[in-house]
Amino acid sequence: MRWSRKGEPPEDSGWYYCVKHNTVEPAGACAAKDRLGPYETPDEAQHALERVQERNEAWRRADEG
Repeated sequence: MRWSRKGEPPEDSGWYYCVKHNTVEPAGACAAKDRLGPYETPDEAQHALERVQERNEAWRRADEG
């Protein structure tokens, strides 16, 4: 498989949340190091930070338990 300069395969059509710009973007819009995803829809990508917070909280509770 050949990878593009931004870090995703050329056929990637997913949606990402860019933590640098706080926006939802298609594949290849920003560098891979600045993105969360891929997500299937722009709406899923829009809620990426909420998912991160929920998972971090669940892991923190599991570590304490």
